[in-house]
Amino acid sequence: MKIFLYLTVAGLVCLASVLKNDDQMEKDNSIHSYSFVSLNGDTIKLDTFKGKKILFVNVASKCGFTPQYEGLQELHDQYKDKLVVLGFPCNQFGEQEKGSSDEIHSFCKKNYGVEFLISEKIDVKGANQHPIYKWLTSKELNGKNSTSVKWNFQKYLVDENGIWIDYWYSLTKPKSSKITKHL
Repeated sequence: MKIFLYLTVAGLVCLASVLKNDDQMEKDNSIHSYSFVSLNGDTIKLDTFKGKKILFVNVASKCGFTPQYEGLQELHDQYKDKLVVLGFPCNQFGEQEKGSSDEIHSFCKKNYGVEFLISEKIDVKGANQHPIYKWLTSKELNGKNSTSVKWNFQKYLVDENGIWIDYWYSLTKPKSSKITKHL
């Protein structure tokens, strides 16, 4: 009888440990522990956006997809109560984002009326890949899928708890039903 009781207690301890690990795994798979620096130099913590979905987009000012800024701004305006749009300028694809932070901000505001948050220029792949993009592209970190960023204006969506939902290549427009069905 004592052995049975011991095994039962040990089993419960083991089960509690497994449950705790599952909870920790979900927490570890959240992007909310990351941050970035905005165009104006402020550090933005992603946990600020808990409770809202986040759309991450690597952007560039001199790309054939640059007019997607307009659709991104429309998403920002239409879904601002439940979605945060974040732009991440990158010069890794055809050197289509050579500008400084001030130049990027001015271009986006003047040409597309952009009001959503934009980071300082980052790398979205390679040896200097920003930690946010490491998380977005690595199944080991996001718990869902490994991808690679193919070109400017690739989009990644995470849910209200910071859990990876899906991604779309540049050809998918911001207001596509592929994206909006999740909003």
